[in-house]
Amino acid sequence: MSHGHFATIAARAGIAQDPAHEAVTPPLYLTTTYRLKALGQAGPYDYSRSNNPTRDVLAEALAALEGGAKAIVTNSGMSACLLALQLLTPADTLVIPHDCYGGSYRLFTNLAERKQSFKLVIVNFQQADWAEQIRAARPAMIWLETPSNPLLQITDISAVCHLAKALGAKVVVDNTFLSPVLQQPLALGADLVVHSTTKYINGHSDVVAGALICADQATGDELKWWANCLGITGAAFDAYMTLRGLRTLAPRMQQHQINAERIVAFLQQQPLVSKVYYPGLEDHPGHAIAKAQQQGFGAMLSFDLAVEPGLLQHFLDALHCFTLAQSLGGIESLICHPGSMTHASMSAEAQKTAGIGPTLLRLSVGIEAIEDLLADLAQGFSALARASQATASDDKAADSSAVGDNTALSQSCRLSPALNALW
Repeated sequence: MSHGHFATIAARAGIAQDPAHEAVTPPLYLTTTYRLKALGQAGPYDYSRSNNPTRDVLAEALAALEGGAKAIVTNSGMSACLLALQLLTPADTLVIPHDCYGGSYRLFTNLAERKQSFKLVIVNFQQADWAEQIRAARPAMIWLETPSNPLLQITDISAVCHLAKALGAKVVVDNTFLSPVLQQPLALGADLVVHSTTKYINGHSDVVAGALICADQATGDELKWWANCLGITGAAFDAYMTLRGLRTLAPRMQQHQINAERIVAFLQQQPLVSKVYYPGLEDHPGHAIAKAQQQGFGAMLSFDLAVEPGLLQHFLDALHCFTLAQSLGGIESLICHPGSMTHASMSAEAQKTAGIGPTLLRLSVGIEAIEDLLADLAQGFSALARASQATASDDKAADSSAVGDNTALSQSCRLSPALNALW
């Protein structure tokens, strides 16, 4: 199926297409190898690393959802990133955003520095001169992540693609945070789209997988060859599970967003929250661009707490609906401390440059009852307020004690002839 609404494409992928037994839902092909009819007469399938019917159904669905010519399903999101980089040579330059996902940042910097796989230029796309920086770099590829992880910064995909076309560069967009339901980068001019399908596309936190969708067939064929060569194609069972999750992507994203909007409004009223990062807010720097290029603002958000970092655990310990864990995009709500978790591979200096502070927390808002999620957060803030007040009281007592000690020392010095000269 290559046409229809997103919900229909996702729900009907592979439905009633079984050529063997007319099964309504597509079967799971776990076989590793396939019988050849005769020497030199290979069919469409010979070995599952190269091709697999179950994986192909998922790939076709993802290509249709993103409006691409070809999709390659990989065994992780990072494999999808690595696959896209096979288009580069050591003489080429890759431009990446300064605030991309920590795992991507680690991959890019280490391939450039330790392997000399390509030249690397890091650009802050939020600065006014981002275009001049890219022109000066003369890149072969520009990597975008919008909204960015974890600060939800927005990059104008169309503007970057327009510039890239003039420079002869390919544009890759990591669309993991929104899914094709809320953003279609290929329609905005991008050449490739990357997904960690572990996240929203699968949606149930039980499969690690990825995908790379290409705008043109030739690039897709080349990268499929590389995927087979490198051995990074996804497993059949993982594809089957991901396809099952994909079928409910549209309604899940709708509920995710409804809950996220309520939580953003709640966080804005909390005195212990110093800043909320969410593109749906009208005062967000990228709000207008996000509204223009997205079909929704997503369910990822971050916020800074106005407390000392040492008090974070009090907040986290009080939560029961929000689980402290890596990853995102599942039906369950998660909370993450980017500085020590998802972006721990970035140096302290790189984190500071990206704007990742020690009290920054990221939420992946699930589809639980919003009343329970709000109550859970309220419980966390109550615990944090108590801990903050206790710390303030202890500091005040310590200050009073120090003043008393200084007074006693002053009197001793004044009464002692030996110390009076020093006083």
